[in-house]
Amino acid sequence: MSDLTSLEVPFPLHRNPHYEQADEQHRRWLERFPELAAVAAESIYTRWDVADLAAVAYPFCSAASLTLATDMLGFYLLFDDTFDGELGRRPAEVARICDRLTSLVYDPDPNRARTEVEHAFLDLWARSTENMPRRWLARAAYNWERYYASHPAEAAGRIARRLPDRESYFVVRRGTAAMETVFDMIERLDHIEVPQAALHHPVLRRLRQIGADVPSLSNDVYSYPLEAPRGDVYNLVMIAQREQGCSTDEAFEFVLAEAQRMIDQFAELTEQLPDAYEQLGLSQAELEPTRRYVDGLTAWLVGYLDWEERTGRYAAPQPTPHAP
Repeated sequence: MSDLTSLEVPFPLHRNPHYEQADEQHRRWLERFPELAAVAAESIYTRWDVADLAAVAYPFCSAASLTLATDMLGFYLLFDDTFDGELGRRPAEVARICDRLTSLVYDPDPNRARTEVEHAFLDLWARSTENMPRRWLARAAYNWERYYASHPAEAAGRIARRLPDRESYFVVRRGTAAMETVFDMIERLDHIEVPQAALHHPVLRRLRQIGADVPSLSNDVYSYPLEAPRGDVYNLVMIAQREQGCSTDEAFEFVLAEAQRMIDQFAELTEQLPDAYEQLGLSQAELEPTRRYVDGLTAWLVGYLDWEERTGRYAAPQPTPHAP
């Protein structure tokens, strides 16, 4: 499969120099939450190299910020794997777990008993939101809610074993991928605030959506050997097989070709940014955080794809055809 997974990204890769410090601090953070850390054996988790992902995804932030980013990304990956077994086939229980986590964003009752996973998330939420403006807090809260609320639908799909249509796939996938929360952290980690008019301008919104979708499509190819045997259905490779009536390898090529078209569109959109900035009449003080935010989106896209090719997270036997 390795010869199918190369995507051409016309942007340079950057790496945060504080990688080793973040890696060490992340290991200590996980020691505080054995229940979360136990989702993957230490030897397996080490091969994922989460600090490396953080270093290439957030290359411009400080050492302290990179540590927070590493803890956050580690939480995403471990929480996602929590539902790989039988728990992930019980939508009502998944919903209960996710509802409790979402409530921590809106009303963290200090008197309520909590699981270690809830304690871990509350720690991340507190560190992420410190000194952040209300507008960012409202957006971040909604994006975390969307992330958690998408997991029960994914669990329901494992029971039904019916492939969704493309539109439904993207609705759920864009939720469970947590990309909007990842992008919120660009502002938090780099200590910037993007002007509202710029953040929601069509060009930046499209850049953000592509930056979210490309990793999901690429990940669908890498994770197919793991997801197909356990009955996951929110995978575009499986949907492409059904729609195109093709083999698994042909579906890989189809999905990656779509991802490449998105990358090419991302590059074209970046060329439209100067006109967008001029149309909005952004001041120099507004231009700086906006450009840094776009740099962050680009770094995520380049960094994630680089990490995905090297990580041991998706090591698995060669894929076999899946017929839903």
